[in-house]
Amino acid sequence: MKPNKYFPALLLAVILAGAGESNAQVLTLQNAVETALSNYGSLKAKSSYIDASKATVLQSKKEYLPNLNLSAQQDYGTVNGQNGPLYGLGLSVASSGLPLPQQNWNAAFGALYLTNINWDFFAFGRARERINVSHSVVARDENDLAQEQFQHSIRVAAAYLNLLAAQRLTKSWENNLTRASALKTVVVTRAKNGLIPGVDSSLANAEVSNAKISITQARDFEQEQANTLARLMGITGQQFQLDTMFIAKMPRSLSDTAVKQENHPVLKFYASRIAVSEQQAKYYQTLGMPVFSLFGVFQGRGAGFSSSYASNQHAYTKNYFEGIKPVRANYLLGVGATWNMTNILRTRQQVLSQKFVSNALKEEYNLADQQIKNQLILSETKITNAVANFREAPVQVQSASDAYLQKSVLYKNGLSNIVDVTQSLYILNRAETNRDIALNNLWQALLLKAAAAGDFNIFLNQ
Repeated sequence: MKPNKYFPALLLAVILAGAGESNAQVLTLQNAVETALSNYGSLKAKSSYIDASKATVLQSKKEYLPNLNLSAQQDYGTVNGQNGPLYGLGLSVASSGLPLPQQNWNAAFGALYLTNINWDFFAFGRARERINVSHSVVARDENDLAQEQFQHSIRVAAAYLNLLAAQRLTKSWENNLTRASALKTVVVTRAKNGLIPGVDSSLANAEVSNAKISITQARDFEQEQANTLARLMGITGQQFQLDTMFIAKMPRSLSDTAVKQENHPVLKFYASRIAVSEQQAKYYQTLGMPVFSLFGVFQGRGAGFSSSYASNQHAYTKNYFEGIKPVRANYLLGVGATWNMTNILRTRQQVLSQKFVSNALKEEYNLADQQIKNQLILSETKITNAVANFREAPVQVQSASDAYLQKSVLYKNGLSNIVDVTQSLYILNRAETNRDIALNNLWQALLLKAAAAGDFNIFLNQ
């Protein structure tokens, strides 16, 4: 996931349409974000990944515990022995008996009871490094969830503002239809009375039809925006009544926020990926070192063959209980070391490979850092432009309203033509549209700054 994909919803294009008011309960931006963080599927999945990583930490700690094995077997078979060398390759039996002059098929029961404990008590920090890797994976997954929550909050806020702008634009189009319908009434009346050409009524009808089509397109677009917001919130699509504060008030402050780039959730996630890779390299280095072990064995054995069987091949019993009863016991304690010398050659390349991975992750971090810095610069420019447009929008609306009023009055008195009136009507609608999105664009620009700064409170605190 690259940072240039983190904020696609923030670049607000020219919005063509919107949606009307609903009677639903007002949905605030904060409630929308909280609902999204609770319901969205990918966030729930990342929470489960964290739980899995934490379980791996516990498993890694328990890897250092000694191995305790209990074994019991009961057998029936012969005990013919033979002198000769063997190597433990494949499957074989462990029958014990003296090599007799000839084969016999005397068989009896036997049993072996074994307790074994083995503890790799020192391996040059191998267990410790494995635990550290597990901890770094948990930190990485937690940072991954944090940056995903941050990104999703930005996406929800952007969708919220887009839907709000769309709803306000619908109101402008409805006002446009009202004006077009009023003009049509005047034109049709005057045309019926023969005061103006009949073609004027056709132009008025066309303008009303265009206004109706524009409203239909606006409502279609508003439904798309509502669906996007509902999808990001993890709920079914519905009509939303939004908080109109974002089209009624300017942000309290636009430039008094201190930005600490290293605290950006995305950069922290990238840094945690590097930490995991470097910790894995340290763990791989320990795989080529020797392992020191403590071990102990306690063994009990039973056999249906008597101790005098070597001289008397009839000295055995087929009684099951006599055969499985332990009659001999042995114990063994020891310390040992194992070292596969060729592991040094293997782990050296494994460590080198992991270091290359770390270098690649560092380059991705640098790329993300550079793109976020550029995003922050862009946000400042957008805020400046949005403020300028916001201050200019009322002038445009006032001038367009005066022009439309003048043209409509002149037309009613036969001093202007229908083309001039429809042109002024179009200019007034465009001015109202620009006014409706001017303040919303200012909030969008501030949201872009919050996204680039890595602090959603920059937006919420306003």
